[in-house]
Amino acid sequence: MSFKAACLQLNATNVVSENIATIERLARRAAEAGADYVQTPEMSNIIERDREKLFAAITTEGDDQTLAACRALASELGIVFHIGSLALKSQDGKIANRAFVVGADGAILARYDKIHLFDVDLPGGESWRESATYTAGDEAVLVPLAFATLGVSICYDVRFPQLYRALAKAGAEVLTAPAAFTRKTGEAHWHVLQRARAIENGAFMISAAQAGTHRDGRETFGHSIIVSPWGEVLSEAGDQGEEVIIAEIDTAQSAEARGRIPSLANERNFTPPSVGPSLAPSVAPPMRSAS
Repeated sequence: MSFKAACLQLNATNVVSENIATIERLARRAAEAGADYVQTPEMSNIIERDREKLFAAITTEGDDQTLAACRALASELGIVFHIGSLALKSQDGKIANRAFVVGADGAILARYDKIHLFDVDLPGGESWRESATYTAGDEAVLVPLAFATLGVSICYDVRFPQLYRALAKAGAEVLTAPAAFTRKTGEAHWHVLQRARAIENGAFMISAAQAGTHRDGRETFGHSIIVSPWGEVLSEAGDQGEEVIIAEIDTAQSAEARGRIPSLANERNFTPPSVGPSLAPSVAPPMRSAS
């Protein structure tokens, strides 16, 4: 089955209402171009480095204005609206980095909390500790849509191939990793990771991204991207500011790629090598299928 997929590339600010206005404007542009499925990046509602200011600006899921606006847009425009993620207050006093897939009637079809948190020290003194602020999820999410089966992830998840393998083996023809990649890591790894996840699983990869220099001083890589199951880049944005990219997705190409390179079917269980506790192989998260 074929459908048109769109990525809305953002340069989100630290003012939620401004970001909602941008999302609405770009979503209408995508719908006018015929998009059936529209995806926004990670942290679509706000980019704010200061922890106290971030907490002051966000709400719980039930009160979130961005989610409400996207649900209304999905219903008005008749599109599946995939919110790459929102920063939401969680019950444990931290923040949930949560994605939503909203149906064309405005109903929430699925939620996904980012599993892998970005804790890293980069050359030049740049340091990130997502685990200090965010609560990690523990369930992989598969979403059956009318035109495709969708596997959901967020940003740093893209470095953990076992997640995408589990989604592909469960039936995902389209994989997603909406992101707010830093410029340094994006320049080094963004394209190869996106293409690798598509190729090794015989699936489309659709990843909207944040782009440019944000009001809080953060720099994100951009290059929102749509990749075919054979690894071909079908559409790609630039590295500065807002943009809309669109590509035609034919899910039959996923079956074709998996037939030509049957790595999913050829995969075999094996005994892992003996390693110390710090190098123990990770266990695939439980799978949850949205209905």
